[in-house]
Amino acid sequence: MHGAIWLDSGNLSRYDIISASPQHSLKISDAKVDPFVWLRDILGVSIPPVADVPFAGGALGYWSYELARNQMNLPEGHSQFDSIPLMYMGIYDWALLIDHETKRARLVSHKRYAETDQKLVEVQSRLKHGTPSPPSAFSLKSDVVSNFSRASYQGAYEQIQQYLWAGDCYQINLAQCFSAAVSGDAFGAYQKLRELSPAPYSAFMDIDDVQVLCASPERFLSVVNGEVETKPIKGTRPRSANAVQDKANAVDLAGHPKDRAENLMIVDLLRNDLGKSCEPGSVSVPSLFAVESYANVHHLVSTVRGKLAPGCDAIDVLQDCFPGGSITGAPKKRAMEIIDQLEPDRRGIYCGVIGYIGFDGNMDTNIVIRTMVCCAGEIRCWAGGGIVADSLCAEEYQETLDKASVMLAVLAHFGGKFSAQN
Repeated sequence: MHGAIWLDSGNLSRYDIISASPQHSLKISDAKVDPFVWLRDILGVSIPPVADVPFAGGALGYWSYELARNQMNLPEGHSQFDSIPLMYMGIYDWALLIDHETKRARLVSHKRYAETDQKLVEVQSRLKHGTPSPPSAFSLKSDVVSNFSRASYQGAYEQIQQYLWAGDCYQINLAQCFSAAVSGDAFGAYQKLRELSPAPYSAFMDIDDVQVLCASPERFLSVVNGEVETKPIKGTRPRSANAVQDKANAVDLAGHPKDRAENLMIVDLLRNDLGKSCEPGSVSVPSLFAVESYANVHHLVSTVRGKLAPGCDAIDVLQDCFPGGSITGAPKKRAMEIIDQLEPDRRGIYCGVIGYIGFDGNMDTNIVIRTMVCCAGEIRCWAGGGIVADSLCAEEYQETLDKASVMLAVLAHFGGKFSAQN
């Protein structure tokens, strides 16, 4: 079925959400188009939520980082990665919920459309009798290269330091992009990615000629019955096979003044963003500087919550906070201008958002990090980190490699080697 999307919890949270064959879809290739107006119109008046049903229909897809160009008044910048849309959003009227708590799967729908009954019959038939076609073998046809050498990364880092000391910004996120030529169906690569690095906000999307393989550990925004939550990540240490060293890395991260300061900058940015659409006085920080551990890295994570103001909805929150401050820096607009100047390529989907807004008004979205995008015979993945005045270039560069390590391991498994260029 076309437009297939799997929101994958990596068995780290309660639900997986699977859907396909949207009733409507919108692909945007021009950053000047406002996707939020379209979403509000087509979702219509929200309906009451159903307990223990996170999503039974609504908008499902991705918003790329590039959509922020219009609202931030950024120039067009570098060329777009092939023909990947700046946004894909489908309106789906059913979902298969995999409930890891009850060990059950349920087919759910709000039945907003007359055609949905027939679709549900087709889905049930496929689930009972369908035999999926084996994917074509996935392989890399070239070595993996980065758009930054060590020397060019250092040059960009030094320019960022000049901006920081001049007072333009407090923090700027700088990312490098890895790419290789590929052939075959990337679903096999996604299976390897989730095997090596299960993450709570993962996703696989197969939309026309684009496949998105996401193993994100970071929630961007959720809205459940008017309660808003964001969980920014800022601060990273590598995992170690040595248990003593691994614990020492986590302890160092938890108490390191630089990482805590970086994290606090983004918490403050998000508190301000949430304040635009949340009730005055409702925005709080119930958790600050918690360490969360994943397959290849430890992360420093905070939690910010608020309550929707009267007259505001999930689309307002998304628009007010997009793109996430944890992947831009602060202040957001100036950081994005500097990113545009220094990164050799546009980010595309990377650092955008994957998730849903239901017909019931509830929403859950991630930040698109630890993500691979396959299109037109090429695969790309990215890794970045926040740079502040007391950063060290070698450490920041190594952090990007630590974050990319699992994705590079996936590519190596399918025949692609990466060697950092000096």
